Amino acid sequence: MAAVLLVRAAVCRSGGRLARTAVMSIAQRSMAHFTFVPDPEPNPAQYGPTQKMNLFQSITSGLDNVLEKDPTARKERVFNTPLCEQGIVGFGIGAAVTGATAIAEIQFADYIFPAFDQIVNEAAKYRYRSGNLFDCGSLTIRAPWGCVGHGSLYHSQSPEAFFSHIPGVKVVIPRSPIQAKGLLLSCIGDKNPCIFFEPKILYRAAVEQVPVEAYQIPLSQAEVLQEGNDVTLVAWGTQVHIMREVASMAQEKLGVSCEVIDLKTILPWDIETICKSVVKTGRLLISHEAPVTGGFAAEISSTVQEECFLNLEAPISRVCGYDTPFPHIFEPFYIPDKWKCFDAVRKMINY
Repeated sequence: MAAVLLVRAAVCRSGGRLARTAVMSIAQRSMAHFTFVPDPEPNPAQYGPTQKMNLFQSITSGLDNVLEKDPTARKERVFNTPLCEQGIVGFGIGAAVTGATAIAEIQFADYIFPAFDQIVNEAAKYRYRSGNLFDCGSLTIRAPWGCVGHGSLYHSQSPEAFFSHIPGVKVVIPRSPIQAKGLLLSCIGDKNPCIFFEPKILYRAAVEQVPVEAYQIPLSQAEVLQEGNDVTLVAWGTQVHIMREVASMAQEKLGVSCEVIDLKTILPWDIETICKSVVKTGRLLISHEAPVTGGFAAEISSTVQEECFLNLEAPISRVCGYDTPFPHIFEPFYIPDKWKCFDAVRKMINY
C-alpha cells in the first residue's frame, strides 16, 4: 500500500478546541435545536467489537485504522502545515498523484474557498484531462461543516452546493459517528477525490457504539431511516435529526405518515431512492442549513419534478437557510428548525 499522508492546518486539532466550542454553544446559548438519536448498535458478528465514541472520536478511529494497515507507517506522515488552504489541498493533490493516500484537513469548511481553484481546476479534472493516464483519486479532503450554535459568518457555513457543480469529485456528509467512520473510510478507499464534510455540532453531541475495526458504508446510496406513506422528508448531516423529530410531530399532531431519508452523498446523489419514495408519498420536503437559492435542495427539487411530476400531490417544499450571511445572535431564527419544517408538512397536506 502506498504511504498515507494526513495534512492539516497548524492550529487544528481533531475534536479539540472546535469540539469544545460546540459543547459550549449548547450549554451557554441553548442552541441545541435537535435531539440526537443513536442508530442501533452494529451487529458484532458482522462488524466485530464496538466502543462508545462521539463523532470526532469515530473519525479519529477511522484514520487510525488507515494508518495501521499501511506497512510504511511512521509518525512523520501526520503533520501540521501553515494556514494556507490552497497549499494544503495542492500538496494533497501532488501526493495523491504520486500514489500516496492523501487526507487533507481544512480547519473549517468556511475556509475551504481559498482552495477552491485547486479542487475545481486540478483535483476534479486531473483524470479527465490526462485521458486517465494520471489521477489524484486517492485524495480525501476533510472539513468541519455546518451550524455550530455561535459560529456566525465564518464558522457556520454549509458550502456543499458549491462542490455539487463539479464533475470529478464526490461530496459526502454523515449524520452520526457510525456513519462518519464508515463513510470516511469509503471516501479514503474510493478511486475519486472526495470532499468529506463533518457536522461540527455533532462532534461531541452525537455518541454511539462504533465498531473498532475498519468498515465501509457505500457512497451514493441514500438510506430510508423511517418508512411512511404521506410525505417524503429528505436531509443530510445534522438536519436528518430534525427531520426525525418532524416525522414524530407530524404523526402525533396531524396523523401524517412521513418517510425520512438521509441522502448522505451529495454528489453523485441517489436519485432512484428519492424518486421511488416520492412516487409512493406524492409529497417532498427537503431541508438544509445552506441558503435556499442555489442550495442542493433546488437540484433535488428539479430532478424530482422532472421524474415524478404526475405523482406529485402538492408543490415540492424547501425549508432552508435564508439568503443572507449566517448571523450571530439571530442564529435561532436562521436555522431551519423542526417548527418551520412541520409547518411546511402541514401546508403540503392541506394543499
